[in-house]
Amino acid sequence: MIEMRVAGIALDAVTRSPIVLLRDFSERRALPIYIGNDQAKAIINAIENQAPPRPLTHDLLVNFLEAWELTLERVVIHSLQDNTFYASLTVVQGEVKKEIDARPSDAIAIALRTNSPIWVMEEVVADASIPVDRDADEAERQAFRDFLANLRPEDFSQGGKFSSGEAQ
Repeated sequence: MIEMRVAGIALDAVTRSPIVLLRDFSERRALPIYIGNDQAKAIINAIENQAPPRPLTHDLLVNFLEAWELTLERVVIHSLQDNTFYASLTVVQGEVKKEIDARPSDAIAIALRTNSPIWVMEEVVADASIPVDRDADEAERQAFRDFLANLRPEDFSQGGKFSSGEAQ
């Protein structure tokens, strides 16, 4: 899994739909997730630490967590199916740990309010992320190509520990 943070909210240039943008801590990959207007507002309010005069849905859920002494351990965006992301909340109370299904937008809004980490499965990042730093990606690819070009068969031996025909 890759830990990510909320980089911000953007609008799709064509549809004007809000997108929450997650970014990995190395600043190499960004994961755009289309969300609804209400969820975008809830995420922006959390980013800006704006408290409503009365609890909204995400605030209410956080109040429930606190009242029942539950801790949101983490949010995991675990799959992408038919252009729909799926997430879960890992909630802990003492020794009991539960996974709760959630929309990623709601999970992110709650994670921001509880300062909980947001994790994304590698497969999801591989399938849906966009590169942020193409130069660093190309430099990494070139370094790997150089490494492969300089490999020799003797680099794979372990200092003569193997004799012909023997396996360890």
